[in-house]
Amino acid sequence: MNIIELNKEPVELYKILKFEGLVASGGEAKIVIDAGQVLVNDNIETQKRKKIMSGDMISFQGESFKCVLNID
Repeated sequence: MNIIELNKEPVELYKILKFEGLVASGGEAKIVIDAGQVLVNDNIETQKRKKIMSGDMISFQGESFKCVLNID
């Protein structure tokens, strides 16, 4: 399992996919979310602006990511 460190919360789902380099652009992130290719907490998520919080799990292209808040 991979870790995604959040500098603040909440963070919109499409931004996480974009900034973590899982997709090439925000537009591509919105397309894969709309197509039902992204799971949040084991549920298909189609809300592009879904608010992601620490503790949420994101699954995409066979990989799982746990979101944690970086409070440094």
